[in-house]
Amino acid sequence: MKSARLKLAAVLVVIAGLVVAHRLGVFEHFADPARLTETLARLGPWGYVAFVVAYAVLQPFGVPGTIFIMAAPLIWPWPIAFALSMTGTMAASVVGFSFARFVARDWIATKIPARFRKYDEALARRAFRTVFLLRIVFWMPPLLHAFFGVSKVRFSTHFWGSLAGYVLPLLLVSFFGQRLFDVLKTAPVWAWVALGAGFAAIALGVRVVAGRRAAP
Repeated sequence: MKSARLKLAAVLVVIAGLVVAHRLGVFEHFADPARLTETLARLGPWGYVAFVVAYAVLQPFGVPGTIFIMAAPLIWPWPIAFALSMTGTMAASVVGFSFARFVARDWIATKIPARFRKYDEALARRAFRTVFLLRIVFWMPPLLHAFFGVSKVRFSTHFWGSLAGYVLPLLLVSFFGQRLFDVLKTAPVWAWVALGAGFAAIALGVRVVAGRRAAP
């Protein structure tokens, strides 16, 4: 009974926090990269704290993490952007995982899409590798945090597998982010098409490899 009350209290706290954030216009600031960049730049060193806290609290409940990691290299030098992006992404992953496992497990279990469910068996047999591959393919959607939370994967395996899976994409975005944006400002239409096709091909290739490795 006490455990049920604590879970209910945690759910109510999350809901109340999201409602307050909406009322204060937090979502408007953090739903647009340009506004996010301007807001964090004005905060100076406190922008580091605001970035990580906002990322950890908002991303597991719907605000896209890509907004944060794309904004970071526009504000800070790439080493700082990478460190903050990694910290915020890991914090959001832990929050989403923990909420699904310890607070709303039964309800969230019914919301996991089939494309994640098919990896249940792979998690049981090759947990670290499967977590790593799923993070490389899907990155950080809230439902993937939740899927890991309701699965049988250990917290430590989820943590280190996610960390390993995030390193390369976050490093690339942090290092090339500002340079990429500068190039794309003057890029012709065909360059956008080629870039999109390249990313799609890479994502498809990695996804095929992950599916084959996850298959029994």
